[in-house]
Amino acid sequence: MTRIPFNRPYTTGREIEYIQEAIANGHLSGNGPFTKRVEGWFEAFLSAPRVLLTHSCTAALEMCAILADLQPGDEVIMPSYTFVSTANAFVLRGAVPVFVDIRPDTLNLDENLIEAAITPRTRAIVVVHYAGVACQMDVIRDIADRHQLLLIEDAAQALHAFFQDKPLGSWGHLAAFSFHETKNIQAGEGGALVINDPRFVERAEIIREKGTDRSRFFKGLVDKYTWVDVGSSYLPSELNAAFLWAQLEEAEHLTQFRINLWNHYQDALHPFSITQGVQLPSPPETCRHNAHIFWILLRDARQRDDLLTTLASEQVQAVFHYVPLHDSKAGRRLARTHGDLHVTESISPRLLRLPLWAGMEASQPRVIRVIQASIA
Repeated sequence: MTRIPFNRPYTTGREIEYIQEAIANGHLSGNGPFTKRVEGWFEAFLSAPRVLLTHSCTAALEMCAILADLQPGDEVIMPSYTFVSTANAFVLRGAVPVFVDIRPDTLNLDENLIEAAITPRTRAIVVVHYAGVACQMDVIRDIADRHQLLLIEDAAQALHAFFQDKPLGSWGHLAAFSFHETKNIQAGEGGALVINDPRFVERAEIIREKGTDRSRFFKGLVDKYTWVDVGSSYLPSELNAAFLWAQLEEAEHLTQFRINLWNHYQDALHPFSITQGVQLPSPPETCRHNAHIFWILLRDARQRDDLLTTLASEQVQAVFHYVPLHDSKAGRRLARTHGDLHVTESISPRLLRLPLWAGMEASQPRVIRVIQASIA
């Protein structure tokens, strides 16, 4: 029996060609021709003043935290149901994550709970577009503007997803994308910082260049570059950018492949979910998702774990997801919660993610059959 992995990184067929071109160009470090091509693609797609390629989404989030000019004790509102980098980036600057509960339908930050969590120490709101489904960005942007807070999008899972026909990553003052091999569009490792507020552009370029004004030197604005601010080494290699460019050329097709698979899961499992009390994703009509994840929410932790075991016995790799950050050792020490996080605590032990990757069309019926035969 052939094993069905949870994820299999998709390649378009031109990645090696572009990597060879990068080698022939003789520019393998960051910020070469492919880097600029990728950044230009994002700037056009998002209508962003500046996009900077980074070596990871974590790096992009760390740059967001530096640009926010956070001081020790400042607070940043975010969900607890997210990857650790969402919080770590801000903790590294001395800030305190304030965890707010999520919505039961999208598993995104509950926009109705944000305002009550704002204190005089609040400096930013960080939204996470879980599974490539948008947060309620019009409401959240309005809250941020009224309270003069920075709005940051953790759009790690959200490339080619939209809210009200506007792409995710273009709603906040800043945004961060991931191109890890588990993402829809991938380069093994990689990320991007999106700068939608022009006041951050110059400093972001300095931060990415180890705190130097090197980018101004290459533009001919200074006769030499020197250390002018904090920063670090956030540039990816040109080889990663070349690989990523091959993926971006096929971004629409890759997204549609996944949407077709997502829709097939939804159609096949919907009647079954009604009779068995299993919750499936239900993105709001205002959200055009990118099919990054297809999750199912079982009745309880035991049923989830039993299904995981059964799927594994049938050579199907399904996986759970985040342990809530507020329940972690570091989360209890470095962050705080606002209010009851009962939705977060309820869904975490019951959620299961199904295999979803471009090219698994022939394997998908087996995944569905095992689920239907296992739950009663």
